[in-house]
Amino acid sequence: MFSVQGKRVFRSITSAALLLGAFALSGCGLQPATSYVPEVKAGSIKKLDLPAGAALTVTSKNFTEQIVLGKIAVLATKAAGFDVTDLTNVPGSVPSRQLMLNKGADMAWEYTGTAWLTYLGNTKGIPDQQQQWQAVHDADLANGLTWLAPAPLNNTYAFAKVSGNPRFSNVTKLSDLANVPVADRTFCVESEFNSRVDGFNPMLAHYGLKRGAADGVPDSNIRILDTGAVYTGVANGSCNFGEVFTTDGRIPALNLQVLDDDKGFFPGYNAAPEFATKTLEKYPELKELFNSISAKLDNPTMQRLNAEVDVAGKEPVDVAFQWLLDQGFVKA
Repeated sequence: MFSVQGKRVFRSITSAALLLGAFALSGCGLQPATSYVPEVKAGSIKKLDLPAGAALTVTSKNFTEQIVLGKIAVLATKAAGFDVTDLTNVPGSVPSRQLMLNKGADMAWEYTGTAWLTYLGNTKGIPDQQQQWQAVHDADLANGLTWLAPAPLNNTYAFAKVSGNPRFSNVTKLSDLANVPVADRTFCVESEFNSRVDGFNPMLAHYGLKRGAADGVPDSNIRILDTGAVYTGVANGSCNFGEVFTTDGRIPALNLQVLDDDKGFFPGYNAAPEFATKTLEKYPELKELFNSISAKLDNPTMQRLNAEVDVAGKEPVDVAFQWLLDQGFVKA
């Protein structure tokens, strides 16, 4: 299953069902992940001078990108000498959050926009990525959580076109849509994005295009599709522009090009290592370790890693291990 399916859940406002799931998980207890995790040796990640039995629990949500990031954290901390409990692949965004809040896990990769809008209850995101991270960082300190520096990867909403199509060679940013003939302003979007208060209609208005208007984006120009069908719809010409997530592996796999959000409509969804504050105080060396990893994770890198799982069919732990090897962080 493609990773985007899970993203729809954590981008939504928290539902009662998810909250009940979180409490159920905390009540019955989660079991460590049973998938194989290879043995690793320290590379540029140095084995830390840790007390005997230094333990760390890593969690993640259950879609591709999160599992890959979670396995990167598991392998990196094992290489540093921790006794690691692998609680990656937790079914749902809120249960993973509850593990962090309830001291059931020490570390997770989290998205700034998700925390700001879903967990912290704000109604409007912050397009400036650094400001969004700072706002979440400051707010979560009261919850006993500390956010380290964000990765460059920003897994936010975007629109894409087929790369190299000469008809739209001058369309490289969302503001260029106003220069596209009305008949060619055809869009594929998924149903949730179509109806979100921060979704398709507000995005069009932000860029000076009115939905339903003869000189804007007529309703007949809009196709509502399932998430996966949006990507293929753009690739096969069913529509000229489609809603995507910026780190999805199908973007390079289907030769799509993301349009720049040049007027800053979409909020930032940068991934960042999130730690229980007490854990970070106990092991401050984790900050340097994860800052070095985060700096290497940008959108093209994450697209490639996601594609290796979702397109090539590799196991997330193998993809994570190979990336850490390639970057010199660990040795086999």
